[in-house]
Amino acid sequence: MGKINIQELFKRKLTGNIVIGISVVILIYLLVSIYFAGHFFFNTTINGVDVSLKAHDQVKDIIKSSVKNYKLKLIEREGFTEEIDGRAINLKYNEKSSLSSIYRSKNSFKWGLSIFKAQKYLVEDLFVYDKLSLDNRINQLNCLNKDVIEPKNVAFKYVDGSYELIKEVEGNKIDRAKFHKSVESNIIAGVKNIDLNKCPCYENPKYTLKSDKTEKTKKLLDIYVSTKVTYLLGDKTEVLDGSTINQWVSVNEDLDAILDEKAVNEYVNSLSKKYDTVGTPRKFKTSIGKTLNIGGGFYGWKLNKTAEVKALLASIKTGKKIEREPIYTQKAVTRGENDIGDTYVEINITRQYLWFYKDGKLITQGDVVTGNPNRGNATSLGIYMLNYKQKGSTLRGENYESDVTYWMPFNGNIGIHDASWRYSFGGDIYKNNGTHGCVNAPLYLAKTIFENIEPGTPIICYEEN
Repeated sequence: MGKINIQELFKRKLTGNIVIGISVVILIYLLVSIYFAGHFFFNTTINGVDVSLKAHDQVKDIIKSSVKNYKLKLIEREGFTEEIDGRAINLKYNEKSSLSSIYRSKNSFKWGLSIFKAQKYLVEDLFVYDKLSLDNRINQLNCLNKDVIEPKNVAFKYVDGSYELIKEVEGNKIDRAKFHKSVESNIIAGVKNIDLNKCPCYENPKYTLKSDKTEKTKKLLDIYVSTKVTYLLGDKTEVLDGSTINQWVSVNEDLDAILDEKAVNEYVNSLSKKYDTVGTPRKFKTSIGKTLNIGGGFYGWKLNKTAEVKALLASIKTGKKIEREPIYTQKAVTRGENDIGDTYVEINITRQYLWFYKDGKLITQGDVVTGNPNRGNATSLGIYMLNYKQKGSTLRGENYESDVTYWMPFNGNIGIHDASWRYSFGGDIYKNNGTHGCVNAPLYLAKTIFENIEPGTPIICYEEN
């Protein structure tokens, strides 16, 4: 029983001490709260002026004293600094400020929080100054009177098959409106140092070496210039690679890689001019032994420029190395100086005679009747190609309708066909009783040609003189 009484006595004493301790702490906290009813908390500033633990009735004088020596230091680019002296702009304490509103809003029982958290107050009307003097001082600052260096985005330079990054230019151009506003707000707030880079008051480049889009754009540009297209043009080739493609690529202000479609069009046009042969004069050795320069007609190589531009743009965007022919709307029999080959129909308008060669061998020949020149229906000169062949056809015009067995058009509705209504061919018949432009042939001649010719075969129409 004795031991139990001692334990109980100890517990009661301990409990009493705890209660006393808590009471003392509460009493001290209340006494300190009463103190802070007339004083500012720990870590307290008003518009940048330290008033920690100061009595309310002392603060006005403290602020007045601090404003006398106020200077705003401007930290500029390249390590330059300038100052705006409060005296130069007649900076003063505003006797009619709303400073007293802080006293009324402060809860003295919350003083404990100030030990851990700074108490910062901003009184918008705490200071007054001469706005005209401030404007004049700002206009005199060196940072606003230097030669302006415009900011520039990171740039890209093509070097040996890929792109290198060129560091952005920060420049020194200041946004005057933002700068003026920042200076005014910082003077009111009692701030003594402004880093113009952090305001931000400088106009900065939109994209830098560290921008995410920079790497994406570089990657895309490198894909473009890694492309290599080798055009197969008979025994000749044309190679397009990054050394040319880089001249077609640019980067805009939003760091978008732009592929110049106009330049791609011009390149394809240059291929067309160099390798298309439609209508170009060709030296042709005739069956009578004369070598003539024959131009005109529709025969030859012709690029499909629209389709080729589209295909080339797609190829460049893949970055692959490929070999291929260009896309054609029309192909000749072969490449080279003589793209006619050794299978063709030769029609001598002057002699009214036709020869048909296949693989260099004469298959058939004979007299024909061509278009009547005296009625404006002369057979067009030039080199054409057989469009198709059809057995059994009715030919119709403005004032005629004729059935033919073998129809072989090569120039629109102009073609080679049999003419059962004729009893003779050749000579000068065409001058008085010629066709509407077609080439009339005896049945045997038309039949032999029809049975041996294929679409695409060159048809050569010429006069000797």
